[in-house]
Parts: sequence; C-alpha cells; structure tokens
Amino acid sequence: LTSNERLAYSHFARALRNTGDVTYYLPLSEDTIFDDDVIKWAYNVALTRYHEAWQPECVKVIGPMADMINHSSEPNCEIQIDYEGNVNVIALYDIEPGSPLSISLGDPTNPTPIFAQYGFLPQDCATIFCKAMHLEKRIYELGYEFSELLFSTETGEIAPKVWDVFLYDLLKQNDSGGAQQFYEAVQNNDEGTKEYYHGEYFAYTLDALK
Repeated sequence: LTSNERLAYSHFARALRNTGDVTYYLPLSEDTIFDDDVIKWAYNVALTRYHEAWQPECVKVIGPMADMINHSSEPNCEIQIDYEGNVNVIALYDIEPGSPLSISLGDPTNPTPIFAQYGFLPQDCATIFCKAMHLEKRIYELGYEFSELLFSTETGEIAPKVWDVFLYDLLKQNDSGGAQQFYEAVQNNDEGTKEYYHGEYFAYTLDALK
C-alpha cells in the first residue's frame, strides 16, 4: 500500500508539472506546482475525498458536502454518481431525524486500506483481520482467505482458522508428517485430528501468536 501510494503521488506530481515540457496541464504558477507542501496537500485532498463509481467505466468525483460524510461499519447511506456526473446521497433505510449520515469507506474488518487512504482506524467494527502476511503461503495452502482470519475487538477471541494457520506453520517447520496429517484433516473437515494437534502444540501455537 505504501509503495502504491508513493507511485500514485509521483504520477500526480508529474502530471501537474508535466516535466520536460514548457506547457502545463493546469494554469498554475510555477511557484505553486513546484511547492512540494502544496502539492502533497492537494494530493491528499484528492485521495481522501473522492468517490468512485462505474457507469460503466470507472470515474472518480469529489462531491461537495458528500465528501464530508463519515465512515461507519454499519452505514445508513451510499453515494451514487449518475451519468451526468451528479453526486447523490441515497439513504439505505429510513433514518431518524437528527441522526448523522454515514457511508462505508471500506471493509472495517480489514482496516489497513482505510488507514492508508484516510488516516484513521475504524473504532466501530467487531472484528479485524489477523495480519499474518508472513504466513500467506500457509494460508493459501490450507485453502483459507485473509478475510476469514479474524480477531474480536471486544472479547479478544481468535477465529479457529487463525489457530490453524499458525499451528500448520509450526508443523511444517518441525514435523513434516504431522503437517501433512493436519493438512488432510483441514481438507476433510476432520475435527478430531485437528483438535489432537491443537492440544499437543497449544503452548507453541500461543507463543507464535504473541
């Protein structure tokens, strides 16, 4: 995400400055377009306030007022952009008078993209992803998805598939035969075998999770 944002900013600045040409895309003074602080501010305004829609091609539009609506994991509105480029705020259900309007800025269980683009972490979601990026290979070997690897933000409960992934990695490193048996148990929904290995390696799996 960081690399992509750095690249996007580079393209943004290059487009404004049109490096290598004496003409510029926008009628801005050289003092403005070569002021890094101003360009970074403009980039972040565009990055954090646009709304994206398909009609059928992808368009990105900044809608005054609509860009002030806050995020919620349980939004009561959505933003739609029509073929004329009008930005419309549509209620998803009847909203009580005086209630704040809210939209979804992304999957609250995966807060990283929201933090990267908007600069905050959602506080109203019940679960968040386990960011076990270093175990991506093990996750896909077991047939799991990152969206299934959840922690409860309220109770601290860890989804069973998170335990599976960390245990499987331990077995791959220390017991290849056990790793194969555990893999087959996952594929065949053999809860008995899975429970056996979880019991035998619980302390090690817990330590790996820490």
